[in-house]
Amino acid sequence: MTRITSTFVNIGERTNVTGSARFRKLISESQYDIALEIARQQVDGGAQILDVNMDEGLLNSEAEMSTYLNLIASEPDISRVPIMIDSSKWSVIEAGLKCLQGKSIVNSISLKEGKEQFLKQARLVRRYGAAMVVMAFDEQGQAETAERKYAICKRAYDILLKEIDFPPEDIIFDPNIFAVATGIDEHNDYARAFFEGTKLIKKNLPYAHVSGGVSNVSFAFRGNNVVREAMHACFLYHAIKAGLDMAIVNAGSLPVYQNIPEDLRERIEDVLLNRSNNATDRMLEIAERYRGSSGITKIIDHTWREQTVDKRLEHALVHGISDFVDIDVEEARKKYDQPIQVIEIPLMNGMNLVGDLFGAGKMFLPQVVKSARVMKKAVSILLPYIEKKKDAGRPGKGTILMATVNGDVHDIGKNIVGVVLQCNNYKVIDLGVMVPCAKILEVAVKEKVDIIGLSGLITPSLDEMVYVASEMQREKLELPLLIGGATTSKIHTAVKIDPTYNGPVVHVTDASRSVGVVQELLSSNRRFAYAKSIRAEYHSIAEKRYISRIDRNRITIDAARSNRSKFEWINYQPPKPTFEGIKVFDNYPLQELINRIDWHPFFATWELRGRFPDIIDDPVVGKTASSLWNDAKDMLKQIIDNEWARPRAVIGFWAAKAEMDDILLTTSDGEFVVHTLRQQIPRDSNRANLALSDYISPSGNDWLGGFAVTAGKEIQEKAKNFEEIGDVYNSILLKALADRLAEAFAERLHERVRREFWGYAPDEDLSNERLIAEDYRGIRPAPGYPACPDHTEKKTLFDLLDAEKQVGVNLTKSFAMWPASSVSGWYFSHPSARYFGLGKIERDQVEDYAQRKGMPTKSVERWLASSLAYDTEKMRSEV
Repeated sequence: MTRITSTFVNIGERTNVTGSARFRKLISESQYDIALEIARQQVDGGAQILDVNMDEGLLNSEAEMSTYLNLIASEPDISRVPIMIDSSKWSVIEAGLKCLQGKSIVNSISLKEGKEQFLKQARLVRRYGAAMVVMAFDEQGQAETAERKYAICKRAYDILLKEIDFPPEDIIFDPNIFAVATGIDEHNDYARAFFEGTKLIKKNLPYAHVSGGVSNVSFAFRGNNVVREAMHACFLYHAIKAGLDMAIVNAGSLPVYQNIPEDLRERIEDVLLNRSNNATDRMLEIAERYRGSSGITKIIDHTWREQTVDKRLEHALVHGISDFVDIDVEEARKKYDQPIQVIEIPLMNGMNLVGDLFGAGKMFLPQVVKSARVMKKAVSILLPYIEKKKDAGRPGKGTILMATVNGDVHDIGKNIVGVVLQCNNYKVIDLGVMVPCAKILEVAVKEKVDIIGLSGLITPSLDEMVYVASEMQREKLELPLLIGGATTSKIHTAVKIDPTYNGPVVHVTDASRSVGVVQELLSSNRRFAYAKSIRAEYHSIAEKRYISRIDRNRITIDAARSNRSKFEWINYQPPKPTFEGIKVFDNYPLQELINRIDWHPFFATWELRGRFPDIIDDPVVGKTASSLWNDAKDMLKQIIDNEWARPRAVIGFWAAKAEMDDILLTTSDGEFVVHTLRQQIPRDSNRANLALSDYISPSGNDWLGGFAVTAGKEIQEKAKNFEEIGDVYNSILLKALADRLAEAFAERLHERVRREFWGYAPDEDLSNERLIAEDYRGIRPAPGYPACPDHTEKKTLFDLLDAEKQVGVNLTKSFAMWPASSVSGWYFSHPSARYFGLGKIERDQVEDYAQRKGMPTKSVERWLASSLAYDTEKMRSEV
């Protein structure tokens, strides 16, 4: 089977003034910080590209595009995904291109205005290193036949490559999807023309991509959702086989291709493939039978049990069925001469198929992890026989060492990547969490590994990764180094890690990309060219960032403080909490937390892209998402019934007074100081340079709250038990749910703080959706996140809460929380308090901040540089 490395891409569309009334209002009112939160929510919800459109008659579109994209560039958790600049005005597109780092996408250009205009637009795109969507549209109009689709795309391709040397991998062709079965004979061949045109493009135009809007194909059946959804599923099935790389499909409860009733599927395919003269009439006839139907019922098929034992094992692996493994493995063991052959032949054939399907985008992470569970069970049955025979294991493709770096305790993403690599026949040595650099290097040398992979979630881990890379350089290693984790990014890898190590360094965005990267790095024919291209890309990214940082106009910290928020404190009476000091919660009722779960990040953990609950009916991942959600609900029931979790929390309130950028707290144990940082980006007269201290009264009659919650060490121990018996799927599932429970606990307590313990919103009554959308008064920012990126402030918070003693949450040397499923932060009650991103700050504030904290400037630089909030003079001088 040919491996396809591309996958479907989700595009976040809410940062579009033409498609979102709320976003348009925020931009019109220059509320950029909240507009940034919309982008962040899109990324957190699984968007792999952000579509940004500022085309509004009353807006200065060029200025708004520049302002917004510059702000996005200062937010690593947003700018880690590409931006699609969407505008009908080229002045707006160019304004946007000037602001972006890394790869962006222009949507769209075509030959409809002739070659000269096409080249003018393409040169702009090429100049800024962007990709672009090219429509199958020329001076004569839109292409309808396969030959004309290909001819226009071929002409555009040749022009782009020969005349301006445009990178072919940056070309995305849209060959036009039109409606079929409309009753007009000329339309009958439209779908087949798309398939054939796509094949020609993919075969003859190397490295180019193909995209399209699938919902157009079923326009003739609007109002009959069941038929439309079945048509979309069938269209995708054939289009993907033809080479479709990405597509926009209307959300809906689309069926899996195999589950569409045979008679309906046959008539749909007659229409799509134009297989008969009366295809439209027969399609209209059957469509009436499904009008108003609630959907297509899946038929459970057990006929696979009638196949040979090899095929049964293969089927069990692909579908993650472990019910019959004992019987089938025993039968296979008796069939083969040596027990190792059961692994070498049927089991590895099955896992190779799993790897191929995953690479082709036809399987998703939850399914792959289930496949690994079946494989582990089968191998565990065979191991005693293998040991007895003293058989050697089948050699793999290579050995990868993986570790969560020292100071960090998060490993869900790392474990998923390990499973994916093992499913593709790579040997994985997983050293676990909190792994010191010395151990990583020692094991790498001893085991003669081929690649080292580092993972981390918190920003201090980024600095630890730099240290590991520098030690690999000092030890003169040449192994490829993979970088991954939630806070990592291509920008950080290019700016901070790549310059410290001469060996190949590659940032891996998610598990689905890991196999392709490893294949390239271990290929004897391609690894040198691949590593060279990555290094060139990273050098370009770093250079652009350095130059933009040097040229960027920043105001001084004194000027920023002069432009701080100026609330009318005289007329404001800060609300007083119902108690002072701390309050502890032990073994909090789980049902309350389950009702507050935000499911979006749960699915994102498994690399299933989409918003909940729509993802359950998604045409591409819906079946897998539905199965995963059912597993999650079953696991939650076990957590409650078996008492696997013991949620604990501590909250506190202390008398507070703002003193410029500091917050002074008075407690029964003495005085504490909370240090905050202030934005230094130039502002107009209507917008302040914010610091969190602005939300506390300077008069001394205000209050600050804090919290630390955890799902408990018990749930972590149960996840470890699953790992020990080889059930990696349930281990990852349980850890992912533990994270969701901790976040739900933080949300639920904040709700009770507002209504009960602080009581400034006693009548608040919000749905879970509105709570997730943060439609309430007050904020709970966490040290280490955009408004306060300094993780060391957690120590002050934990000292105030006595968190280690009260709830058993510890801080590592990098200020990660253990157990991993824990959340902490501050409570602010001011009605104007809102989340914001600090952005980049300058050296005058760093020195001032270090002096206020009583820390060496270099130590402060380390913590802030790891989050890309600050670039040292040394980094800038490298330009």
